[in-house]
Amino acid sequence: MFSRFVVAIGVIAAFLGSAAPSGAAALPEADMEAVLKAAQIDPRRADSAITPGSGDSVRLVEEALSAKGLLDASYVDGHFGTRTIDAYAAYQRSLGYSGLDASGLPGPSSLQRLGEQRYTVINPVSAGSRVGYRGVTMNTRTKAMLLAAEGRMGRQLTITQGSYNTGNAGSAGTHDGGGVLDISVSGMSTSTRTSVVRALREVGFAAWLRTPEQGNWAYHIHAVALADPDQSTQAQHQSGDYYLGLNGLAGRGADDGPAVNPKVTWEEYQR
Repeated sequence: MFSRFVVAIGVIAAFLGSAAPSGAAALPEADMEAVLKAAQIDPRRADSAITPGSGDSVRLVEEALSAKGLLDASYVDGHFGTRTIDAYAAYQRSLGYSGLDASGLPGPSSLQRLGEQRYTVINPVSAGSRVGYRGVTMNTRTKAMLLAAEGRMGRQLTITQGSYNTGNAGSAGTHDGGGVLDISVSGMSTSTRTSVVRALREVGFAAWLRTPEQGNWAYHIHAVALADPDQSTQAQHQSGDYYLGLNGLAGRGADDGPAVNPKVTWEEYQR
């Protein structure tokens, strides 16, 4: 009899537990990878199209910016265009950030703070710390990408310019932030150059072979780590143009590199 009483009490407790309210509803999720992709592509579009897979997350960010009086409600549409970039940069400055940290490209800390009580950040992306490697500066995310590309090729590359390198007028600001490398092609055949660009693209770089005909520089490979939160504004524009099938130069010509589909970030490559 006692054992039946214990079982009955257990059943009642289980029922009451399942019937009890679960508390506050879970917050919606803002996918940082999706937000970063849109923040690179959308400002470079000729229209206000929404980057596939990014609209819901971007809208959550825009709603939070609008609630702070930084973005007019008419721009809460899932398109991370120039108005949203400007609003996000204003939010970053309100947190005391400046320079690269206030470019309008969301970083993990600012995105999390903006979403307090509004959304939960999933798939966070971090540039990592700055390190000296092969005579240049880069961040740990870029270093890991470089090593992965070299592993695919079975060769080591020579880096001629790293990241966080300000004051180089010939680079038009692309190297001022993180995620950007210039690579020597000395001694490489035409086919090898193409293979290097392809391998870099396969692990998450927007990469192109640059030629003297395109500008005041020698032959080299220019690579931008997609979705690097430390990108300079100019590198953000190059990333967006890469997604849109362009060559990342000021003239915005057609992409002249090897086709890699789908275009992936480092995080997508690892999955």
